[in-house]
Amino acid sequence: MVERTRDRDPLAFLSGQGAMRRRMLRDLDAMSRRGLLKIGAGAAGAGLLSRVCAGRVAAQGTPSAGAMPEFGEIPEALMGSGEVRMSGWGGAMLEAQRVAYIEPFQELTGITVVVADQQPDTSKVKAMVDTGNIEYDVAQMDRSDIIRLAPEADYWEEVDYSLFDTENIDEGRRYTYSVDMLPYAWVIGYRTDTFPEGPQDQADFFDPAAFPGPRSTTSGSGALNPFLEAALLADGVPMGELYPLDIERAFAKMSEIRSEVVQFWEAGAEPAQMLADNEAVLVHAWNGRIAAIQAEGSPAAITWNEGMLATDVWAVPKGSPNAENAQKFMAFTTLPVSQARLSMQIPYGFVNNASAEMIPAERLAELPTSPEYAEQLFVRDIAWWVENSEAVVNRWNEWLLE
Repeated sequence: MVERTRDRDPLAFLSGQGAMRRRMLRDLDAMSRRGLLKIGAGAAGAGLLSRVCAGRVAAQGTPSAGAMPEFGEIPEALMGSGEVRMSGWGGAMLEAQRVAYIEPFQELTGITVVVADQQPDTSKVKAMVDTGNIEYDVAQMDRSDIIRLAPEADYWEEVDYSLFDTENIDEGRRYTYSVDMLPYAWVIGYRTDTFPEGPQDQADFFDPAAFPGPRSTTSGSGALNPFLEAALLADGVPMGELYPLDIERAFAKMSEIRSEVVQFWEAGAEPAQMLADNEAVLVHAWNGRIAAIQAEGSPAAITWNEGMLATDVWAVPKGSPNAENAQKFMAFTTLPVSQARLSMQIPYGFVNNASAEMIPAERLAELPTSPEYAEQLFVRDIAWWVENSEAVVNRWNEWLLE
């Protein structure tokens, strides 16, 4: 699958999307470090960061609760020397990545990972490539960044899928200039003490008669997009027929619950906190935020049905002096064991289908890419949003004044 090449303003929209990404991943820091790593704590305490088992992969079946799958043999093509400079989002996310695959990558391949002291930034990538001064070799980005910048010039290296486990990574997760690496979901969160059985779909979220009480959903400002897909699903549009979104129909449906919305949130921690504080009984939220308040004892649950999958991607700036090592790093981090290890530490999904067999059932049930939810979620069409974000924001501003 190739990123789209038509564009208007190459860097418009990107700063907002970057801010949204920073907010989503910064939210992981709101979960306690102990809470984030508690599933793998026993193994990590025993030296998991520095110990890699020999022989075949140990996690061919489902591991016991509290254990993480360990690496065994890896493809010879991933071996190397030198370094690769990675730009990520820091904080608890980086801690999880170190445990999941950065340290094992270094030990198993012989390639050193240098974590850049700057977060991914599309304007920075543009400047680096334009000047030939490439300061990091691989970056964790939103795919909108790749789509927006690709048409202006040749800013990204093509992904070398000969190194990847393509048998277990769906074609829809593989693009010309990037590859999916961190799926997460927009879901319905609800208070179980208010709704013991909970809403079943978006129609329930949009039905205050059947499910009364204050709600919260995403804003159309603050680097976010309104959850138009949810409104259209509630209005009867099938998941497979959502795109292109009917903007007017979506806003008309949103008008039906406008008086029930106590806040249009602009930061990922907000809806979960409102749910925990009983300021709202139904929210649209990122699944990781609901998992965080559940771990703290809040009477909260997730309705996965008609949720929306989104994802971060890896990409390599054009002209990277360590592009070969960057390709090996991307391939390694998307191996089944790598992806399973990350999902064992943070409640986000995996892109390698074989990872599901390596994750305990109780943990798998908390992840948006669990096979159990495969038919219940749809994938966000980021290309549509890149093309139409400005129109949606303009309509949002008009709608607020109606």
